[in-house]
Amino acid sequence: MKKIFLVYGHYNEKSFNAAIRDKFIQTSKENGNNVDVVDLYKEKFNPIFSGEEPDEVVLDQRKRIENSDVIVLIAPIWNFRMPAIMEGWIDKVLAPPWAFSFKKLFGNYGYPVGNLKGKKAIVFCTYGSPQFAIRTFFLNMPTKRLRRGVFNICGINDVTYKRYFAVPFVTQDKRKKFLNDVEKTAKNI
Repeated sequence: MKKIFLVYGHYNEKSFNAAIRDKFIQTSKENGNNVDVVDLYKEKFNPIFSGEEPDEVVLDQRKRIENSDVIVLIAPIWNFRMPAIMEGWIDKVLAPPWAFSFKKLFGNYGYPVGNLKGKKAIVFCTYGSPQFAIRTFFLNMPTKRLRRGVFNICGINDVTYKRYFAVPFVTQDKRKKFLNDVEKTAKNI
């Protein structure tokens, strides 16, 4: 049994992101896994970070992450990034010195030391744009930021990144294929 910490970042319960969340949770539970869900909009998570110490919400979520094997993020991509509420969650929860620290070599030079080693991360993102435009013109910025940036710095090297393109414009059959991919991903944890 795996312990999964899922962070959901979409305000609309009728969105395809909600369908991804529901399919992932259902499949995970059917496979005997435990899923702990944080719904950022429903819980009115405050994404603004002003240098303050972590509050009780952040400390609670960090403890839940410590007790998990897998971190799952589900959100749309708006203006080439996740919604501000999800980005703020990353800034507040996956922050140093809890998630990572820096080892100084000399002067201002050093490297990050991740504190979340051994965990797996899965990211599900939906795009309103066609795949060609995103891959060609925008260089997959969210992929690089999360997989090669945030999670890597935190010490998480096992990252699965799933992207679903042109979601508002695809057929019901294509949506079913997307959800079959979500189910397969949940089964392969």
